[in-house]
Amino acid sequence: MKDQTMKLYSMPSSGNSYKVRLLLALLGRHEVPCSDVEYGSATLEQAQADMRLPFGKAPVLQLDDGTLLPESNAILSYLGHGTRFVPTDPVAQAQMLAWMFWEQNQHEGVIAVRAALRSYGHRRADATPERLADLLTRGNALLQTMDDHLATRDWLVGAEVSLADLCLYAYTHTADTRGGYDLAPFPAVLRWLERIRALPGYEGL
Repeated sequence: MKDQTMKLYSMPSSGNSYKVRLLLALLGRHEVPCSDVEYGSATLEQAQADMRLPFGKAPVLQLDDGTLLPESNAILSYLGHGTRFVPTDPVAQAQMLAWMFWEQNQHEGVIAVRAALRSYGHRRADATPERLADLLTRGNALLQTMDDHLATRDWLVGAEVSLADLCLYAYTHTADTRGGYDLAPFPAVLRWLERIRALPGYEGL
């Protein structure tokens, strides 16, 4: 069992925060007790609160000894250690991490950014037609990369669900409703999304 009095500082509408809440739900909140401290949309009060967090943003996991662990994928790695969501084979572990690095380095900076520009009022000034069109083109290429990979397998790595799947699910599953992407051309991605939704303990955004 993990820490008894952990706190998750998160933003309800954030995919980065959601991926941590999803893993906690799949692990079972009774097995991994953790309370939620939620931030709302961008406000002066939130900005002031965020300044006390490492890197100035959520999510951050506070351990029972007060240690603050930032960055969503680092939090996933901590909570997932020793669970079924982390492969035991070193090569498979490295492949899982590769997808998680790709998510933050490529996927999140396009798929999530387009959703933010469309969803948050304070970002709409940056939502020029040219930028939205560029993000749409780049996002479709990223979704195609995932679809090609998932065309012959159920999960991103190995034969079981891993942190890589939860990590990429966070922003992919709302790419259509929030980001304005058409997911119909990516049938393997759509089947993969359904497999994740069917996991016992699944919790939606």
